Amino acid sequence: MSVFKKLFKQTFIYGLATVLPRVMAVILVPLYTSVMLPEEYGIYSTLMAYLILGNVLLSYGMETAFFRFVTKDSSNQNIVQSTTLTSLTVSTFIFLGITMLFRNQIAVIADFNPEYVTYGLLILALDALVVLPFVWFRVNERPLHYAVVKIFNVVINLAFNLFFLLMLPKLAENSTYWSSLWFPENKVAYVFLANLIASGVTLLVLLPLYVKIGFGFSKTIWKQMMKYAIPVLIAGIAFSINEAFDRILLKYLLPKNVAEVEVGLYSACYKLGMFMTLFVMAFRLGIEPFFFNHSGHANAKNTYATITKYFTLCGCLILLGVIVYIDLFKHILIPNSQYWEAIKIVPIILLANLFLGIYHNLSVWYKVTDRTKYGAYISVFAAAVTLVLNFVLIPYIGYIGSAFATLAAYGSMMVLSYLYGRKYYNVPYEVKKIVGYLVLAIGFSAISFYLFDRNIWIGSALLLLFIAILFYFEKNEFLKIIKK
Repeated sequence: MSVFKKLFKQTFIYGLATVLPRVMAVILVPLYTSVMLPEEYGIYSTLMAYLILGNVLLSYGMETAFFRFVTKDSSNQNIVQSTTLTSLTVSTFIFLGITMLFRNQIAVIADFNPEYVTYGLLILALDALVVLPFVWFRVNERPLHYAVVKIFNVVINLAFNLFFLLMLPKLAENSTYWSSLWFPENKVAYVFLANLIASGVTLLVLLPLYVKIGFGFSKTIWKQMMKYAIPVLIAGIAFSINEAFDRILLKYLLPKNVAEVEVGLYSACYKLGMFMTLFVMAFRLGIEPFFFNHSGHANAKNTYATITKYFTLCGCLILLGVIVYIDLFKHILIPNSQYWEAIKIVPIILLANLFLGIYHNLSVWYKVTDRTKYGAYISVFAAAVTLVLNFVLIPYIGYIGSAFATLAAYGSMMVLSYLYGRKYYNVPYEVKKIVGYLVLAIGFSAISFYLFDRNIWIGSALLLLFIAILFYFEKNEFLKIIKK
């Protein structure tokens, strides 16, 4: 099987495991918005943004370090695995013990119900304890195992959401026992409880891997891994700021009487950008081990260049396709029309996530050359862009400012990674073609969304024209890949 076919196969499987949790999140949007007030949905979205940052802190770059050290020296594979497992387990229990002692103070500072903070801390700890098992599946190229457990987590989470928010209220109407378990004024808690149960069950399923890997610790290897991981951690913190801090800043920078509602509107319509997000996430899961495993091949740079071009091509199709049919998607995914006010952020968010995906492709240079500190520099710069633009724009244009801040942050990451990569690991990217496809897709998207006010017939014609142009220029190379 050619490296391209193997990559696409693994990307599809990882994509399935990545798509389903996100699809579940989108499926739950109409449920949440139908049973929760907009401000309640805003509370949920803001706390989830904090959890994104928490997940980065509790894994502290060990995921990427594990990839690098396991593939770098096979003779130390077992001790690398056991050292990583021990490090993550011990640090997670220390974190949980300290934060649970001060959860009330944390709740006051963050302006949340202490109950929600407790759920959040427990979810963070459980998710941190399954980081290594999932990475182990990926590094050992077992995408099916990875996908099955991820999908199982989705099923459990979805089932308990449906039970708590749909079935429990009906059961409570006719039963004293069930009514004692139903608190309609606190629906947000049930959402976090469903998440907590799913995370706990997932850890139980993955516990056999703890036995297989075993606990052990090499101080020397741990220090080497931490030296590699710290820049990744810094980059991860910066990245989480880019990904989630817009919700947090909206909560605290907008007037208190509208902040939660605005966060709810923004978060709901942000879900319409999930098509690009899913594609980027699935591709990243498949491409990261591929980058490391093929870094020593003679034609590695040419392979990376080809992959980046076709990633961009697919991303452009998704960008234009979603924008053309946005009015169909909004009726399906967000049937509550009061949320459509924020639909104007969708093109911006789609393009931002396409830039992020291209950045992930371009970032191969600092990962395979052990210059992870540059990844941290780039992400920190983008985080600064995110924070500055959010602080400047939110008071004037609200969540539109957050969308533009995200676009500027991911765009700057893409450009900086390309410029640094040319110096340290020059990959022969087909820059003119990539830029040409981007400009064409952005132009057609703007014409469809803004000039013709989302007219579906004009948009469809532009989409078909774009596909025809791609086929004309890429058909020969695409056929060669299929035949390999």
